[in-house]
Parts: sequence; structure tokens; C-alpha cells
Amino acid sequence: MRYSRASRGFFAVTAATVLAQTGIILGFAWLLTKALVGAVEGAPIDELIPYAAGALGLALLRGLLIAASERTSATGAAKASLQLRQALIAAVEKLGPAWLARRNGAALAVTSGHGLEALDAYFGRYLPQLIATAITMPIVTIAILGSDLVAGITVIVTMPLIPIFMILIGLATRGVQKRQFDTLRTLASRFADTVGGLSTLKIFGRAERAASSIDTVTRGYKRETMTVLRVSFLSGFALEFLASISVAIIAVTIGFRLLSGDISLTVGLFILLLAPEAYLPLRQVGVQFHAASEGVAATDEIFSVLDDAAALPAAAAPAAASAAADLPKGRNTPFPPSSASPLRHVATPREGVSAGSHSATPIIEVRGMRVARGDRSLPAVDLAVAAQELVLIEGQSGAGKSSIAAALLGFATFEGELLVEGVAVAAARDELAWAGQRPGLISGTVAVNVALGDSAPDTELVERCLRDASAGDIPTDLELGAGGSGLSGGEAQRVAVARALYRLRSTSARVLLLDEPSSALDSETEAALWAQLRAEANTGAAVILISHRTSSRVIADRIVRLAPLEVPV
Repeated sequence: MRYSRASRGFFAVTAATVLAQTGIILGFAWLLTKALVGAVEGAPIDELIPYAAGALGLALLRGLLIAASERTSATGAAKASLQLRQALIAAVEKLGPAWLARRNGAALAVTSGHGLEALDAYFGRYLPQLIATAITMPIVTIAILGSDLVAGITVIVTMPLIPIFMILIGLATRGVQKRQFDTLRTLASRFADTVGGLSTLKIFGRAERAASSIDTVTRGYKRETMTVLRVSFLSGFALEFLASISVAIIAVTIGFRLLSGDISLTVGLFILLLAPEAYLPLRQVGVQFHAASEGVAATDEIFSVLDDAAALPAAAAPAAASAAADLPKGRNTPFPPSSASPLRHVATPREGVSAGSHSATPIIEVRGMRVARGDRSLPAVDLAVAAQELVLIEGQSGAGKSSIAAALLGFATFEGELLVEGVAVAAARDELAWAGQRPGLISGTVAVNVALGDSAPDTELVERCLRDASAGDIPTDLELGAGGSGLSGGEAQRVAVARALYRLRSTSARVLLLDEPSSALDSETEAALWAQLRAEANTGAAVILISHRTSSRVIADRIVRLAPLEVPV
């Protein structure tokens, strides 16, 4: 309830509905008792009809309230799960790719999908039943106690047996349910990893072993599922048995007391009608607990992610600072040589390019940016890019090129300053049209991928962006599978560039940021892409290009050369 505020309102409605149902239970039992006792005693039918009609009316009203309660619970559960799912997505976005890279994506997908769907039973059934138990059981018990002291004491004495067995069985259920859910996540992770590396496994002749591993985990999941079912059936039997025995004890006691004349038929019948209702909420709590236990098992990881995101603003910056303070000083060699500090990456003009336009006010500027990467920080970077400029960032693998892009997008923590037109910001995401090393395509048409995020896509602009990204030969209505399957690596890369161009031209973004956009392209297509990027800069865009291709130097106004961080042996 602390993480899902949407659940609080419907719990209040549920409590009011349960209270009304409890009143109906008491009224129905009393009216039905009066009608039956009257019939046994030979009362005229005219006197019995009002009692019978009243009991029937209350029974119908109880049915309507149960239906309304089910609807309210389902709606509330859906809202609560939706709120948790939105919070989880927002938390993952806040934590960023660096955090996500250390997690198993398939396991997280199972948790956020199947796990949250299973949580509907917790919000929609278990918690409402818990409310019903807290309200109905005491009221009915007090009504029995007020009607007959002996029967009331019998209910009070026998009732704790059910919670005791519920706790014992619940502890066992929680353990086996958690093992089952963990096995499901392992199965999903193993399957995703196997599919992702299937070609490699096939080349090295390990496909059969991978399939055998998946089969082993699948059998383990089947075994854990059957264990959960056995425990569930056992607990259901135990709870029903205890409740039935308790009601039977009350019924036998009342029967003997009726024979001896110690209790009237009216009181005895009234208590017999109420006794099952006193135990029913507890029995239902046990049943719904098993239905909800799988969702509860998924919440540990969900809440862990939410807590990590909540702690990020306070904890991420100091952590990065302390990591940077403990680092040995690395060296950076600018290209071409400059008088800047050797600990700082700086942008220098490309030979033969005029520096006259460099005096323009930068759209994006970074000063002394030291990006945190794991338990270390990269050397500081100074960088500025203005309209009509193309700045190239190059360096060996591991030098931190993509880390700078992640910091600009707000996906990596850093020290130093990031300014947008002179104003310090935490991220420049709104100014950036970006395409990363991975195309990041989704299921849907090529047009949907290019205009991703646009509620009213411009068809002509989509086609123009594809042409400018040298992807005009790819049909816009071509359906792609999961992860953009259906395109070659080079085609997917060009579609990703087209998407960045579409965002640059259709939104307020003014900076085009491309991370290794030509790594899967042939030299001819690469040359066409470089020409287009140069044209984008000439027409007013600011372009930050990350590339290890030396051919990209021809179009750059300035170059930032990143040398790998030296770590002492």
C-alpha cells in the first residue's frame, strides 16, 4: 500500500461494502430463523410471508453487494498494478542503461509482466478478504456471544486454531512459491540468453547442451509448480477440516442443549446459521493467500528497484565522487596536440577547418565532466557544440565515448558541469535526437519505428528521413519482429539514424547525437551518411558524432580524441 497509493481508495470502499454485507448476514439469519421457527410452531402463513420475503430480499441484496465488491476489487487491483508497473518503468528509466546492463533483462521482464499480473490476486482478492475477516468475523462472533454465552465461548476457543494452521502452512507456501517464481525467472533468462546467442552456440556445437539446460530448468519449474499445488491442496483441506469440525462442535452442543431445554429453538437456529459465517472469512483468507502468493513473491524485486531509484538522487552523486577520489590519475592525449591539461579531454579544431563559427554560443557545453563507470571515473572532458557545428568524439574501445553520450542523456552519473545555453542541467535529453550503438527497434512497421513517440506521424517526413539515412529502399510498411528482427544489421542501423533525424526535424531537439552510426555500413553507404550529417550541420543543426572510423574526420569541425584510461598494474 505504501508503493501503490491507488489501492487505498478502493480499500475504503471495500470496507464499507463488507460492513453492509455483515449487517445483511445478521438480518438474513434472524429473518430466516423467525420464518423457520414460525413454520415449526405452526404460525399462519400470513405471518411467515414478511419474514421469508425479507430474507429473500436480503439474500438478493447480498448477491448484488458481492458483485459490486468483486467489480470494485478488480478495478482497484488493476489500478494498483498499473501504478506499480508505471512506477517500475519510471524507476528503470531513472536508473538508466548503466544500471540495467548489470541486471538480467529477461528476469526483470518476467517480474514486471507475469509477476505484476499475479499481484492482481493479492490486491483484488487477498487484501479485500483480509478486510472482510477483520470486520465480519468480530461482529458475527459478538452476535453469537450476545445470543448465547456457551456458543460464543466455543467460537472464540476454536477460532484461533485456523490462524495457527494458516501461519504454519503459509510459511511453507511462501518458501515453495518463491522457489517456483525464481525458477520461472531462471527459465526465462536461460531461454532469452540461448535465443540471443543461438548462432554462436551452433557454430561451436553447443546448441544441444543449451537445449538440454533449458529442459532441465523446465523440469525444475514443473516440479516446483506441483509442489505449490500439493501445499495449496493440503492447506485448503486443513482449513476446511478445522472450520467444519468447529461448526460441528457448535451444532452438536446446541443439539444436546435443545434436547435438555437449556436453549430455545430460535436462539439455537440463529446461532447455527451464523456459525459458518463466523469461520468463512478466515477460510477464504487462506484460499486467497495461495492465489496471491505468486504475486507477493514478485514484489521483493519490484520494491528493490523502486527503492534503488528513490535513493538515487541522494546516493548516486556521492558514490561517483568517492569513486573518482579513489582513482589513480589517468592520462589523456588530445588530438591534435594542444596545451590543455593532460587529465582533460578537449575539443580541438580539425586541420584546415575555420574556427570562426566556434565563437557562437554553445547549445550544449560540458566542463570538467568526469563520468562514473562502475567503481571508477573517466578523465575529465571539456566539450561544446553550437549550431552549424559537427564535433567528432573518437578514441579506442573503452575510452568512454558512449559514456559521454549516456551522461548527456542523463543515463550516467558524472562530476562537473553540463550546460544548455549556459544553464546548468542534470541532462540534455530534451535537446538531443539520438541513435545509439544498438538500433533499439521494436515490433511494428518501419514507419512506426522511425516516428516512435509521435502520436500523429508525418508520413512524408518519415520517408524523407529514411532517404537521408540511405534507407530509402526499405519499405515503410515492412513489419518488423521483436527487437527489429527482419532487417540486417546495417539496415537496422540506418533506420535508427532515420529515427534520430525524424526527432530532430519534428521536435524542439537541436542537437543530433549519433553513437557509431556506421559500424555496420559499407564504405559507400558510410560516405553518403557522412555527407548527410555534414549537410545537417550546415543547415543549422548541432551534431555530435561518436565514431572510430577515421573517414569521419573529413566532415568534423572539431575533434575530441579520448585515450583509454590507464590503470596501474
